[in-house]
Amino acid sequence: MRLTCMFSFILLFGAAGLVVFIHLQDPEEIVHQQTPGIKYNMGFQQPKKDCVSSNNQDKRLKKNTADRVTTVKQSYSSHLSENVPTELQSTDRRQSSIMFAMKDQQKVEEMNSIRLHKRRRRFIIKKSPILISMNSSILNLPTLKSEDRNNNKWKSLYQIQRERKRIMRETCSKYKSNNRRIITPYHVSRIFVEDKYRVLYCEVPKAGCSNWKRVLMVLNGLASSTKDIQHNTVHYGNYLKRLDGFDHKGIYHRLNTYTKMLFIREPFEKLVSAFRDKFEHPNNYYHPVFGKAIISRYRMNATKEALRTGSGVKFKEFIQYLLDVHRPVGMDIHWDHVNRLCSPCLIDYDFVGKFESMEEDANFFLHLIGAPQNLTFPKFKDRHSNEERTTTKITQQYFAQLSPSQRQRSYDFYYMDYLMFNYSKPFEDLY
Repeated sequence: MRLTCMFSFILLFGAAGLVVFIHLQDPEEIVHQQTPGIKYNMGFQQPKKDCVSSNNQDKRLKKNTADRVTTVKQSYSSHLSENVPTELQSTDRRQSSIMFAMKDQQKVEEMNSIRLHKRRRRFIIKKSPILISMNSSILNLPTLKSEDRNNNKWKSLYQIQRERKRIMRETCSKYKSNNRRIITPYHVSRIFVEDKYRVLYCEVPKAGCSNWKRVLMVLNGLASSTKDIQHNTVHYGNYLKRLDGFDHKGIYHRLNTYTKMLFIREPFEKLVSAFRDKFEHPNNYYHPVFGKAIISRYRMNATKEALRTGSGVKFKEFIQYLLDVHRPVGMDIHWDHVNRLCSPCLIDYDFVGKFESMEEDANFFLHLIGAPQNLTFPKFKDRHSNEERTTTKITQQYFAQLSPSQRQRSYDFYYMDYLMFNYSKPFEDLY
């Protein structure tokens, strides 16, 4: 009889726990995550009302959660009093102590459920996506001034920009799904903000990013000349703001009203430039973090010194790491795809420059945004200034060390970047 009673209590408490769990599930979270993107022709939209401050949402959450718990407790108590038989209510002290212990356990579970619900809600509020229209920028490509429309140079560069944007959009339409235009803070984490001239710049390493940061600092009044800004100041000074540092309203406003630009580089050339910079020169980060892992995995009979320092990584070993789906160490922005760094199929960039025509493209962009006439894009090499820049010839010398299969797989790895930015195949035997 006692075992039957105890079993009945366990069933009742289990059912009550299930009721508590169901009541604490907030259907708003599910609906919020499934909100569709804004359609193509909807134009500029005000931020969604669900992007309110987290403090107000926390207050509403506390009140709603407390009300739910109170309701569940009341219904649970009445349910017990109606359904528990009279003979069970007069059991011995042992049964009563078990009952009270189980009630205490239930209260702890309820409090844990409430805390978990609050944490999950705060995470969703912080990471919730930003919905934007297909053509997000009101500016699109800045228009030429009336006095520039008869200038053949400006007109030619303007048409080049239109063509680059057309190819990029067509590639995105063909290979990427744009039905849901959802941008999270992660997608804008590489974008730097210059508020004075209303510029958003997506950083692509090894494509002039150091000098572009210098230009942005001068535009922002942080320096009078690009020559005065040292490398460490550019990369470690934290003088420039990133777009993901703003709230949803600030991100949304800047994406829709600022001129968004990125500069890219031939993918193989960019890769070789990164390898030369990080592995052929002393480096107290890339050697111990990447070099040691690469040598340990891909070099037969590696010396103790090489395993200890990570120095002396060979280009072929580096490519083996890059193409390995089970890499011993993660990806890095210096050799990642532009498609992942800047999300050009999600963010409608107004200006697409190329490293190969950097001076012409950069100064045209500065002209379009109305930058001071004495500000031009710097020509100096930021690091290892005595070393020759990575050229097409140097790139081919490095890739000649690889087998045809490795070259093909490397091309496949960067295929979307080649296609989206209209770069030709770097080797004739590629398909």
